[in-house]
Amino acid sequence: MLFKKLFRTLWHYKAQFISMVIMIALGVGVFLGFNIEWYSLERNTTEIYEATGFSDYRIYSEKGFSEKDLAAVIGIQGVQDATRFLSVNTLVKGDTDVIALTVCENPSVSGFMVMNGEAYDPDDTDGIWLSDSYAKANGLDLGDDLTLTYKTIEIGGTVKGLVKASEYLICLPDETQMMPDYTSYGFAYISPVMLENAIPVLLRKVVGDSFYYQINVRSALPKAEFVAEADKALGRTLLVLSKAETISWAEAQGEVEEGKTMGSILPVLFLAIAILTMVTTMHRITASEKTQIGTLKALGFRERRILRHYSSYALIIGIMGSILGIGIGYLLGWYIMNPNSAMGTYIDMPSWHLYTPWFCWLVLIAINVFLTVIGFMSVKKMLEGTAADALRPYTPKKIKHLAVEETKRFKALSFSTKWNLRDCLRHKSRTCMTLFGIVGCMVLLVGGLGMKDTADVFVDVFFDKANNYAVKINLDTESVSNREATALAQRYNGDWTAQQSVQIGDRGFSLDIYSITHDRVRFADENMKLMQLGDEGAYISSRIAKEFGVGAGDTLSFSPYGGDDTYTVRISGVIRSLTESVTMTQEYARSVGIPFTVSSIFTDQTDIEPDSHILNTQTKQAIMDSFNTFMELMNTMIYLLVLAAVILGIVVLYNLGVMSYTERYREMATLKVVGFKNSRIGRLLIEQNLWLSILGIIVGLPAGIGVLQYLLDALASEYEMKLALGPATYIVPVMLTLLVSLIVGFMVARKNRSIDMVAALKTEE
Repeated sequence: MLFKKLFRTLWHYKAQFISMVIMIALGVGVFLGFNIEWYSLERNTTEIYEATGFSDYRIYSEKGFSEKDLAAVIGIQGVQDATRFLSVNTLVKGDTDVIALTVCENPSVSGFMVMNGEAYDPDDTDGIWLSDSYAKANGLDLGDDLTLTYKTIEIGGTVKGLVKASEYLICLPDETQMMPDYTSYGFAYISPVMLENAIPVLLRKVVGDSFYYQINVRSALPKAEFVAEADKALGRTLLVLSKAETISWAEAQGEVEEGKTMGSILPVLFLAIAILTMVTTMHRITASEKTQIGTLKALGFRERRILRHYSSYALIIGIMGSILGIGIGYLLGWYIMNPNSAMGTYIDMPSWHLYTPWFCWLVLIAINVFLTVIGFMSVKKMLEGTAADALRPYTPKKIKHLAVEETKRFKALSFSTKWNLRDCLRHKSRTCMTLFGIVGCMVLLVGGLGMKDTADVFVDVFFDKANNYAVKINLDTESVSNREATALAQRYNGDWTAQQSVQIGDRGFSLDIYSITHDRVRFADENMKLMQLGDEGAYISSRIAKEFGVGAGDTLSFSPYGGDDTYTVRISGVIRSLTESVTMTQEYARSVGIPFTVSSIFTDQTDIEPDSHILNTQTKQAIMDSFNTFMELMNTMIYLLVLAAVILGIVVLYNLGVMSYTERYREMATLKVVGFKNSRIGRLLIEQNLWLSILGIIVGLPAGIGVLQYLLDALASEYEMKLALGPATYIVPVMLTLLVSLIVGFMVARKNRSIDMVAALKTEE
């Protein structure tokens, strides 16, 4: 009997049950999807790091490392393994493509995974193991011949394997490019034997075996301890970077941290709105069933059975919503985390499996237990007293007249205003849930749209305005002199920069020295306004300022890697930058005595003639295109969040609107009896919806801005964005919320036409 009643009751309250299932499904889906995204990325990247022996430290030297140096590093206590490593940018013969040619003596450290083709042979003399993503983008396959050139050296071979490598997990030519472009840049591995055969005999006599400028090390030692031991073992101070200071680790982990931050705020808010609204709705449905509960009790059904029966409604809703939510979560996770998505373009991983964090399953179990307990407690309250008490219809608690109601101002209010105010005070929980739902949706809408506005301003300032050049010319710093570089810059009417690595504390940063005479490069201050560099001091990025607690007027000391000199500079200001860097003019660098070598030229000319001092060129458009692809990652998440927020807002407002209608059914019947028309009663319902919507907007707008600012502060280690909100971020959430409120209000108001006045009024109040 009760089993049949279960389905009859579900059908009777089908609108509320469907809305509750949708709310739980959306809440669970968004919560699960965002957490699947970052956790899957973490697990999949960890797999390739472990499979290829991703190194913990990289030691650099301009003089190169001998086998004796390698043995000294391996002999350090706490070092698991190490290899000499070489990576140089080479040109594809007959093309402008750039390949990072890589040689690794010990493939168990900083090695690669063969996806297709022959296994790697360290004694191979003509094999090239090429990036499979580059090969796919350029129509290359196994067995094809490829010739790479570096200065006067040519290295030709056959593609014997298509590979992926953790060292090139995010395959970028430098930090100015945000997204890989495999049509023009890739990587390839060759054997040490092939490298030795390609290097002219005369050059080998000069440099010996010291053309390996890098030693990659696997070690669990803390960085400070490892650096001290490495300097001691090698007898000189060298540039040492931890894996956290490399693009392939830092950017991937940055995406993970970004996902964790996003997943811990907005989706949690989403889930909270759904659960709390569902709790309120479930309590009201139980109250509506009070007479049915009393009838069952009067017929002799035990309380335990009645409790079990009505608790099952909440359990069914929770389970159905969770199942749908799991499906939505995995679809959302796959939409973001698949090899054909923007994330697949950004990170070159071999596997794209979806993984769910363990705590998500605990949350799902806790949600269903919580909802079942709420259903149980709601019914238990209705069963209190005798069967006669239970048979009496549910009556809202009476409220006393407030002092404000006796004032002249209150008495002067219209009937509809008084009626709605009293209703809000009588049904505080429903009113609070409606407000919470509207505020929550406003936070999600403002946060999502505001993030897009902020990112758009970031792109506009850093790429459209600050980068006022057409082509960036990268120079060969090993062969070019500052005089020759300056002559090239004058030839192309360009500005130039000299970049080198420096150490502040135990971390590595970039020192950028500029000569700007043609306005090809500009800079943004902390307020994202364009500014010019002065000659009175250095400028630091906001991330450095925050990390070391310094600002304008303070001093900062740093040491160039590979030397024992320390330079102290005065800080003239804090700027926003794509990289963590110390920036200054050439005049100030010379006044402090900092040596430098020009590394790049910025020009508006596109016809760049071949030159022995030019390594390669990058167009501004290519960098822009890469960043636009990068922004697709953020925009995808924003659009999904905004869409889900709108759907949740509609469902929440409709569900609470129907609940309001149900609770005021008898009151509206009374109004109809005394002569109120349907249109007048409808306006009463719509008016209260609008009140709550406007109040929710007033609270939700600043709350959304606050949440967005918190997100930007939390993501400050990866981006130097400043909060920027366009008119649409204010207008669209407000208009959407009001529109949804009006639509829901009209939908609910139409229901008063079907009120049965006799049936509603003959029940005992």
